[in-house]
Amino acid sequence: MIKAVLFDFDGTLLNRDQSVMNFIDMQYDRLNKWVGHIPKKIYTTRFIELDSRGYVWKDKVYQQLVNELNITGVNWEYLLQDYINEFKNNCVPFPNLLIMLEELKRNNIVLGMITNGYGQFQMDNIKALGIEDYFEAILVSGWEGLKKPDIQIFKRALNQLNVVSNQSVFVGDHPENDVKASQNAGMKSIWKKDVQWDNVDADFIVDDLAEIPIIIKNLNKFN
Repeated sequence: MIKAVLFDFDGTLLNRDQSVMNFIDMQYDRLNKWVGHIPKKIYTTRFIELDSRGYVWKDKVYQQLVNELNITGVNWEYLLQDYINEFKNNCVPFPNLLIMLEELKRNNIVLGMITNGYGQFQMDNIKALGIEDYFEAILVSGWEGLKKPDIQIFKRALNQLNVVSNQSVFVGDHPENDVKASQNAGMKSIWKKDVQWDNVDADFIVDDLAEIPIIIKNLNKFN
């Protein structure tokens, strides 16, 4: 019997690619007096390349951006602080996020979240989507001192939700950090498809968040 569903955040609930595109487009306009000498397409494209889908923290990204594009009058620390302050205002959810969470809650499924990242920054983005109150436990690696794919962060989340691993499903987009790691923790896995990877060995695969409650209902129907 599935009692709990846990989620990754970036790339699973948050459409991070679109959020980043929105943010960097707005940052260029907001800070145009310092970066306006750079063609917008070059500034935005290079940021997205250096960001590496969130796996490079922005201190490194902005240091390189300032050096490569000859940005003067403003330092990388200022650009980083602008990112920290403003990214939450550009967060875009994947379709059917709230519908999916509401349906799971109506079916008495306990919800949790495990996300890698800096604590308050990630929490600000979660709050920006208006979803924090749906979750009984939210674990952010920067606050926990552990990060995925460490099995211990999954165990910690399950303990907080008061469920065991075989009563739980984890939903994420990353083959190692989400799918394989949650399986190693004894959970069933749902891979939220991402075009970056093929042939992920998950228990279930979804294109759309709206598919998740159907999977959970079917699992419970046959148990």
